[in-house]
Amino acid sequence: MTLKRVAVLAIAMAAFCGAAKAEESTWDRIQKTGKIRAGCAVSEPWFYKDPATGEWSGVGPGIAAKLAEELQVKWECVETTWANGVAGLQANNYDMMVALDATPQRALAADFAEGTLLYYAVGVLLPKDSKITTWAELNNPQTTIGVALGSSNDRAITKLLPKANIERSKTYAESLASFYAGRSQGVGGPSMSLLFSNRDHLDKYKVVLPMPASVSTMSIGVRKETDKRWRDWLTVAMQYYYYRGDTAEIYYDFVKKRGLDPSLVPPITLEEMRAPAAQAK
Repeated sequence: MTLKRVAVLAIAMAAFCGAAKAEESTWDRIQKTGKIRAGCAVSEPWFYKDPATGEWSGVGPGIAAKLAEELQVKWECVETTWANGVAGLQANNYDMMVALDATPQRALAADFAEGTLLYYAVGVLLPKDSKITTWAELNNPQTTIGVALGSSNDRAITKLLPKANIERSKTYAESLASFYAGRSQGVGGPSMSLLFSNRDHLDKYKVVLPMPASVSTMSIGVRKETDKRWRDWLTVAMQYYYYRGDTAEIYYDFVKKRGLDPSLVPPITLEEMRAPAAQAK
């Protein structure tokens, strides 16, 4: 073998080793570092960051804590936004994002645990005296509805209201501020998020589930990678928590801690949605 060929082979081997090292799987990284990094986008009840302590709570952190307990590792929140959720997974900024809707568009860039984390209905926050009950009544050029930019509900509401004006903000908090200031006629999004975000103004506003109902599911988003051990393990854990009632328990515990009556908040399981009166919260 000539020196030139040896040099070429050495370069190729170095490139291969470098690529293999760069592509360390999420599963191996968690085992090595002893930590799960969770992408967290401020939006109750999914993620709440206490302004006084900086501590995180909500469905996302609750699930992250259970997963970390199972693996006997630690966990941490890496703050992000819904609009940057998938990009953060691609950039390996965090290992998962709980409560991310598994949409066909997102599946082009990210992977998802299989199955359902929870169910939710798309709602609209409206004035308390509003008589609106259908999407058709909102679908006109005189109506402006605020949504969180990049959320799956942005896409869903845009499709449901093609004639209305859609005002997109980085967060639900910004959409609510615009609504309170009279610049929009309502705010659209997950019914639970709207209820929590408006918890101090329930005497003036209400969350409506316009008909026909738009029900969707949430999952756990992960980075696309060849090694599927992390995704597959999350699939088993996520389904186990759903059917054993752990996910619902995390949700209702957070509801209570935030001072809301569990019997008045939207359910997150299909079983509760079909027979809410039969469920003890």
